[in-house]
Amino acid sequence: MLKKIDIKHKEQILFIYIFLAAITLAVYWQVNRLDFVFDDIAYVIENGHIQSGMTMDGFTWAFGTKYFGLWNPLVWLSLMLDYQLYGMNAGAFHMTNLILHILSTLLLFWLFHRMTGALWRSAFVAAFFALHPLHVESVAWVSERKDVLSAFFWMLTLCLYVFYTEKQSIKRYLLVVFSFVLALLSKPMVVTLPVIMILLDYWPLKRFENQNRFSDMIVWQLKEKLPLLALSLLLVVVTFYKPGDNASYELLPLQARLANAPVAFMAYLGKTFWPHDLAVLYPFDAHIPVWQASGAVLIIAAISLVVIIAFRKLPYLCVGWGWFVITILPVIGMIQISSSTPYAMADRYHYLPSIGLSIMMAWGLPLLLPRKDIQKKILFPAGVIFLVWMSIVSWKQCGYWKNSIDLWSHTLNVTKNNYVAHNNLGLALFKAGHPDEAVYHYSKAIFIKPDYATAYNNRGNVLSQRGQYAKAIEDLNEAIRLNPELAEAYNNRGSVYYKLEDHQRAIDDFFKAIRFNPQFTFAYQNLGLSYFQKNERDLACLNLQTACSMGACQVLEWAKERNACFHSVEMILNMIANDNTRH
Repeated sequence: MLKKIDIKHKEQILFIYIFLAAITLAVYWQVNRLDFVFDDIAYVIENGHIQSGMTMDGFTWAFGTKYFGLWNPLVWLSLMLDYQLYGMNAGAFHMTNLILHILSTLLLFWLFHRMTGALWRSAFVAAFFALHPLHVESVAWVSERKDVLSAFFWMLTLCLYVFYTEKQSIKRYLLVVFSFVLALLSKPMVVTLPVIMILLDYWPLKRFENQNRFSDMIVWQLKEKLPLLALSLLLVVVTFYKPGDNASYELLPLQARLANAPVAFMAYLGKTFWPHDLAVLYPFDAHIPVWQASGAVLIIAAISLVVIIAFRKLPYLCVGWGWFVITILPVIGMIQISSSTPYAMADRYHYLPSIGLSIMMAWGLPLLLPRKDIQKKILFPAGVIFLVWMSIVSWKQCGYWKNSIDLWSHTLNVTKNNYVAHNNLGLALFKAGHPDEAVYHYSKAIFIKPDYATAYNNRGNVLSQRGQYAKAIEDLNEAIRLNPELAEAYNNRGSVYYKLEDHQRAIDDFFKAIRFNPQFTFAYQNLGLSYFQKNERDLACLNLQTACSMGACQVLEWAKERNACFHSVEMILNMIANDNTRH
């Protein structure tokens, strides 16, 4: 009889693994038809390092750059590998995200089933993570490779940690450390993982029960977690070392950030149970009423107090709430790593924290129905209905990521006064060949936020392309007045001067663009072209060589057509010709 029960149990486990993989694949299958959107342009399409594939230079760059304000070398290496395997096939990049998401889901199920022995509750936690609409952004956006990659190593680290707790050895501990390092190399948000391990030690691992004295418990935890905490601290230092122009928190008043944090926290909670009006960017409101922020603080404090009081009798509530609070704190908006786009919240930040809430649901809701027969009749079908509903919403939400125009149009439909969405929709429309519509949306962005330098810069660029040079210079001058360090505006104004054959002014502006952004590939290219027009061949070759080494494909074609540079430069062009001619 026991043997039959074991077989049945194993079949159930296998069924759950297959079901989780299949339903997640079905809900997200359409990602293979999605295009590159938004930041993907800078992450992949305009990134010469990615388009060089797996090379030693690329490896060095990945570990040495803080491109987009974060140090996540494993993300860049994974994107390089994708390009090496699939070229510029956007669907393949998206499928890598989906595969990582599925693997994380399966590891999450294994983790909780191994720790608790609760088969169907663990399955619910994994399904909740796999299918929740707030997680579409992390899967359907190539730029959020950092989310799915760090989540995979987060789950793997916890699985290895459970192995370690079952039989403690230095070999198993080193595997935990190694996996945690890989998670840290994927996204700084995982710095809270050692604290989550402490929560799991309390429940469901129940490792604290073997400690008689509080002092012994503290010493034991410090000895075991200190190396991991040290690694987390090291990454925090690396992340915030010389944030420079990448730190937008300096642009936002402290009072506004303090007010936004609890309101955003409650918004995450609300969208967990009613995922509606989901957007890629939620505008930051610098004027949140005091009553709203205070009310949010009181609700958060009340929930926290209840779970703390009940932590002995209902440890899973405390662990679930602690998981959610601890993992979301680093991204609650007090510090924002962004160039110029402050945000109130972001769906992607719900990705790992949501697991805590699903723990509370899976182990807490049955308390409302103490009889097991009633639980089976009510909770199981209710859970199935809930997951089916989430699957439908996620499938629909995934469709909005088809391309940048659909994405930002949807964002404008579900948010108010979203000047960033207007600006980004303008960019997408311009690239799709609709300059008039682009100008309309840039103008809307400026109407909502009159000091929005980026929109002036982008509108000026469109006007330049349309030959309206005087109006273009007027907009670009305003962009520079509002943001004297906006490299793109100098580059665009320089391009206007280049078209007007005022090459000295163009050179001056390209120099300024490079000064404010030393990695501005196309500014080097434009500077080289300007020097060429002035017949200053040496300086032209020097700047074109620099641009070419940074992956500016247009430089290669220009040099090929005119045979403009010296033999040494031609050699460099030939070395990268095979890669660049494919772009």
